[in-house]
Amino acid sequence: MLDIRLFRTNPELIKENIKKKFQDHKLEMVDEVVAMDTEFRAAKTRGDEVRALKNAASKEIGGFMAKGMKEEAEATKAKVAALNKELEDLETREAELTVKIRERLMVIPNIIDPTVPIGKDDSENVEVEKFGEPLVPDFEVPYHVEIMEKLKGIDLESARKTSGNGFYYLKGDIARLHSGILSYARDFMIDRGFEYYIPPFMIRSEVVTGVMSFTEMENMMYKIEGEDLYLIGTSEHSMIGKFIDTLVDEEELPQALTSYSPCFRKEVGAHGIEERGVYRIHQFEKQEMIVVCKPEESPEWFEKLYNNTIDFFRTLDIPVRALECCSGDLADLKVKSIDVEAWSPRQQKYFEVGSCSNLGDAQARRLGIRIRNKEQGNYFAHTLNNTVVAPPRMLIAFLENNLQADGTVRIPEPLRMYMGGKTQIG
Repeated sequence: MLDIRLFRTNPELIKENIKKKFQDHKLEMVDEVVAMDTEFRAAKTRGDEVRALKNAASKEIGGFMAKGMKEEAEATKAKVAALNKELEDLETREAELTVKIRERLMVIPNIIDPTVPIGKDDSENVEVEKFGEPLVPDFEVPYHVEIMEKLKGIDLESARKTSGNGFYYLKGDIARLHSGILSYARDFMIDRGFEYYIPPFMIRSEVVTGVMSFTEMENMMYKIEGEDLYLIGTSEHSMIGKFIDTLVDEEELPQALTSYSPCFRKEVGAHGIEERGVYRIHQFEKQEMIVVCKPEESPEWFEKLYNNTIDFFRTLDIPVRALECCSGDLADLKVKSIDVEAWSPRQQKYFEVGSCSNLGDAQARRLGIRIRNKEQGNYFAHTLNNTVVAPPRMLIAFLENNLQADGTVRIPEPLRMYMGGKTQIG
């Protein structure tokens, strides 16, 4: 959500940003906000004038009554009544304008970073760098479900009976591998100085609308019927929500947190062959990183966050690349975003396994997350988030890249302690 002062001082900047995001249908909203803000400020100024007039007139009534000037007192009472009516109308209009302005501010996109490449959709995202050699073995790599089934590690049919498509049972060594990856990710982030959290898995609507756009909410979130609660789509939601309406001392920043949670998503619009199996599912688990910091620190933290994910995957011998999201692929709250993609030997291409985002002060403005500065005044924090790892999708990359010709799966050294010392599955 943008600062209303930007609409007063530089509305053309906001319009240019909207054009860069190919959302021209929102251009008229900028003029609407400017016009409504002008009316709001005029109403507020007039309201202050009316209150002053009313207070002065009210004092006059007492003086007239004390002097026995009944007619003058009655006339002044009528004047006060008229002022009360005008003030009531002004306050009503101020409230209406406040709601209408906020509705538009919630959907006008954040100002993107100047370094963001301009493009209409994800087909125009830009590769930043590759890490590791993307090899294709000299034997056929089966579909990930087939690998899991041969290792007696997945049961999709039973899950369809209990829950429908988009759910799964993991079992045996595959289930243990799934948990081991999450445990390793937790310890990996703790070793890098992040504080470990397990957050609430349900959040209220005011937090939902504070951390994400309406479009994202509609496509992702499951609503709990009859209650003001939503199942989280990622622990970022409840972790950022943790700071709602807080005033954080500068000395307490930055706050670097890592959190585990299950995640629940509608996955509206999922389709295609790769939607089978465990690529796009309604329930999964994830280790996340979240940072709340000063504005000037957020670019440096952005670099740190996505490099943490790259380093994590490389310790497991999985080739990855960093892909910068173009302007049209950025969600409205984001200033800048980089996807981390893992190499798939079977498909011979990369696919997304994590996304790192700098949201500037957008979430902080929506949720009221401010930093205390006694000398220069309080200001809004910057928030960032990134995926450490999200199995079982990550299992696809892991299994394909560690599959051996005999059908066994190699266990890299960092995971062996979580697998009872096993060096392979098979």
